[in-house]
Amino acid sequence: MLNFNDESVLNSWNNNASAWINTIENDEIESRKLVTNQAIIDVINSYSPNSILDIGCGEGWLTRDLTIKGIEAWGVDGVDELIKKAQLMTSGRFLVASYEDIVNSNKIDRQFDAAVCNFSLLGKETVDNLIHSIPGLLKNNQLLFIQTLHPVMGCGESAYVDGWREELWNSFNSEFKQAAPWYFRKLETWINLLKSAGFSILECREPIHPVTKKPASIIFIAAHV
Repeated sequence: MLNFNDESVLNSWNNNASAWINTIENDEIESRKLVTNQAIIDVINSYSPNSILDIGCGEGWLTRDLTIKGIEAWGVDGVDELIKKAQLMTSGRFLVASYEDIVNSNKIDRQFDAAVCNFSLLGKETVDNLIHSIPGLLKNNQLLFIQTLHPVMGCGESAYVDGWREELWNSFNSEFKQAAPWYFRKLETWINLLKSAGFSILECREPIHPVTKKPASIIFIAAHV
């Protein structure tokens, strides 16, 4: 069993922030270019929120894009270097806030029409707690968008059971300093987590990679009820 925990997720991203920024600037992730970036933009636009909180925004590309499209977008991330990079952009508002900060502090002192977590739900307890806290950040029980690895594809050759996995970054040119842990959830587990936090799943989309013809991700659209 891999000896990972939620703290190790944040530590790895702090150590790998520069390599991640280089990877994004060099446009190295094919699935983002071909499928998943546009997929999350399209689904958000189809629900027309006026304001949105981008949780785990990384270097800020999605926050920036949504702001340019006329949505009031805030981006938050627990990695200081990623937020500093995001703040160099001219669009969007950015704030350093870990998931623990979101759950336990008043760092975010307003509510939004929607929240989005785009490939940013990587931990275990921190993610469980975050999902349960998101309704308090939403106006009138509005929307949550989650894009994550499709469980069937993300499982790879491993057993289809919840548990810690690691990303070795072998397919990227940038020099990542250490493996990045992430917690794998079955489809059933995702659905049960949302349900336990009082969310109802309105829609589920499976963006298809145009080359492999297999799911590049899964997107949940949920409303708090």
